[in-house]
Amino acid sequence: MPLDDGSLFPNELPEGANYTEGLAQEVLVNRYERSLESRKACLDHYRCVCQVCNLDFSERYGPLGTGFIHVHHRVPIASIGTEYSVDPISDLVPVCPNCHAMLHRHEPPLKIEELRALLNDA
Repeated sequence: MPLDDGSLFPNELPEGANYTEGLAQEVLVNRYERSLESRKACLDHYRCVCQVCNLDFSERYGPLGTGFIHVHHRVPIASIGTEYSVDPISDLVPVCPNCHAMLHRHEPPLKIEELRALLNDA
């Protein structure tokens, strides 16, 4: 969101501004276990290709990108709230980090097909 400081040049900082970062904070969060076996089965089926934008990191970045991809839960694991059996083909889908973030910018998360349609319409 742009700063509304009346400046004609939004990249100018106000005189005397002081921005600090780096203070350590302790954070308590719930972390839900994920199965490495279900991830592998998902990627064996779909390959390491984003199912929204078709990005293949190994094609884009060469060996550095080989095997890199996020795996998205079609139903958020936190909403299930208990241990459950996952189907790696119907419950999981590989997506690039950008598409993964865009899926989760909506509550509930967008469906893969919805984000793909938005991307194709852009």
